[in-house]
Amino acid sequence: MQQRAKETRLAVIEGAAKVFAATGYGNASLSDIISQAAVTKGALYFHFTSKRELALAVIEEQHSIVLAAGAGILGSKSPALDKIIGLCRMFGRQLLDEPIVQAGIRLTFEASAFQADVSGRYEDWIRTVEHLLVEAKAEGTVRPDLDPADFGRFLVASFTGVQMVSDVLTGRGDVLARIEQMWEFMLPAIGVRDR
Repeated sequence: MQQRAKETRLAVIEGAAKVFAATGYGNASLSDIISQAAVTKGALYFHFTSKRELALAVIEEQHSIVLAAGAGILGSKSPALDKIIGLCRMFGRQLLDEPIVQAGIRLTFEASAFQADVSGRYEDWIRTVEHLLVEAKAEGTVRPDLDPADFGRFLVASFTGVQMVSDVLTGRGDVLARIEQMWEFMLPAIGVRDR
């Protein structure tokens, strides 16, 4: 794809993300997206044939942004448990600062409205936590009897709930504090002391 076409496609995704984040999938209109993205109708339809296809592209871009940011944490020399906590903090900051991440998460919750299977994103995150917990067990920073797969599912569900309730109650204004609080409760339960 030529550079200009790539830039236009990204502008459409960014404009769509702002509209989806603000109004949700059901209330978003292509005319609002065109206006927000500052592109022509033809430019939008050159890249995306439907609102559904555009929503899927926003989710995919959100996943790419999170993976790219997470790669630095995963590639660090930090202990595995610190990496898990760092990933949660990073994701929380993105929920405040990145419109594409905000929209992608909202669209993930609304995926049944456009018949999208978004389970892969959750499965990726669960597997990442699972692998890191195996490392944390080997490092001796968590209880040896913790089941990595169970903990992965529990952590992802907990984080999802924490950020969702934060969004409902404060528009995510307190999401970082709520993530820290989640870990304050969780760390003693997984056998970590004095962290």
